[in-house]
Amino acid sequence: MGIRRIQVTSATAGFKENEPSLTTDWVLSCFSDKKNLAEESYREFVQAGKNQPSPWECLKNQIYLGTDEFVESMLCKLDPDQSLKDIPKKQKQAPPKPLEYYKLQYNNSQESMAKAYLSGNYTLSEVGEVFGVSYATVSRTVKLYEESH
Repeated sequence: MGIRRIQVTSATAGFKENEPSLTTDWVLSCFSDKKNLAEESYREFVQAGKNQPSPWECLKNQIYLGTDEFVESMLCKLDPDQSLKDIPKKQKQAPPKPLEYYKLQYNNSQESMAKAYLSGNYTLSEVGEVFGVSYATVSRTVKLYEESH
């Protein structure tokens, strides 16, 4: 849990003073009209959520959180003739291959770096870090690769 999140939770729960830039009243108002009761209810709410499975584990069809009946009702609302052109490119792509795959797949590091970057899944810095070079070196390598192909 990040430091900022701990500060927000501690301040919302009433364990410490709010920083001037931190606003918690709107969250607390969801629990009670009285601040001390709201803080207590908030602490109980947070406690009840501890050690629960991540909501992402309950995700259905990659986008739905809810009962099977809810998912079915949402699926029934989809237009079967809807164009798939509206689906973002990232959602249509296969999961990214790890950068180590590119190191092992190609005969030379220049081609490996270029293919990894051109896959669209990694930044110049990420590729450079795995290959032990700067992002500028990766950039030059990609440019040379593109010019030769």
